[in-house]
Amino acid sequence: MAIRLPPMQALRAFEAAARERSLTRAADSLSVTHGAISHQIKSLEADLGVRLVERAGRGIRLTDEGERFASRVRVAFAELTAAVHEITARVNPRLLRVSVVPSFAARWLLPRIGRFLAAHPDVDLDVRAAMANVDFQRDDADVAIRYGHGGWQGVTAEHLLDDWFFPVCSPRIAGGHVPARPEDLARYTLLRAEDEPWKPWFDAAGLDWPEPARGPIFNDSSHIMQAAAEGQGVALARGSLLANDVRNGILVRPFDIVAPVPRKFWLVYPARTANSAKLALFRQWLHDEIAADQIAEAHYAAGKGARRAAGNARPRSPRSQR
Repeated sequence: MAIRLPPMQALRAFEAAARERSLTRAADSLSVTHGAISHQIKSLEADLGVRLVERAGRGIRLTDEGERFASRVRVAFAELTAAVHEITARVNPRLLRVSVVPSFAARWLLPRIGRFLAAHPDVDLDVRAAMANVDFQRDDADVAIRYGHGGWQGVTAEHLLDDWFFPVCSPRIAGGHVPARPEDLARYTLLRAEDEPWKPWFDAAGLDWPEPARGPIFNDSSHIMQAAAEGQGVALARGSLLANDVRNGILVRPFDIVAPVPRKFWLVYPARTANSAKLALFRQWLHDEIAADQIAEAHYAAGKGARRAAGNARPRSPRSQR
């Protein structure tokens, strides 16, 4: 008698839960709801006639049968992923699949990706934006741009870009009254992003202030930049996500004070793509773009300093000389 295999979505839900030891984190990794993960696992248990998962405090634990089954499913998914990579590489050898965090995709990569395509017409980029870190053993990605502290197991992680925090706002905020001193921020709405506190910048600015408890909160840094551009408040920006908004006058930096961002951007890839010619082209292009940004920022800063010096040296009017 032929064995009826469980549905693929049920196996993926179980594998994610086994890997994360949490239904909530498993749901996040697959971009589905907590209820969907729970339903798929219960369906899988019913099909197999065995208990795979049990509650354990706030998380879950696998039964003995669940542990054994999870190890086999993990190997099977790795084999399937390798087979998919192998066949797609033969069918479309020009394709380079890139996983990237959504904010970096929207604010840094996509506005300039046309330059890569023009310089390398023989490479087809497939850009996938996702908050969760790609798993190269089970996901169809060749390379990723990750935001974090590095040190991921089983992959090569090359440092791409450091980052800095500093406030930005629209030049039209409060009727054109841009804050002149750091302490003036007490009179403005401070836009907040998850996991990116204001306190380190307050300390760098010499402000003995607690973390803001009021004001809008955003879970995507590109959204907070858009809110600031619309004059909805002052945002704590990351330099990597400003694009040309400051140079174009869409946003302004009221102060030159910066605070380092603990996390950095990394180019991450598995061993199977380490010698890829497509990856080498993409890596070099990224470094060239970052270098060009640094030169442009240095020129902008120099010009800003020159304009400030010229303003300070401007002759006083006859009335002021009396």
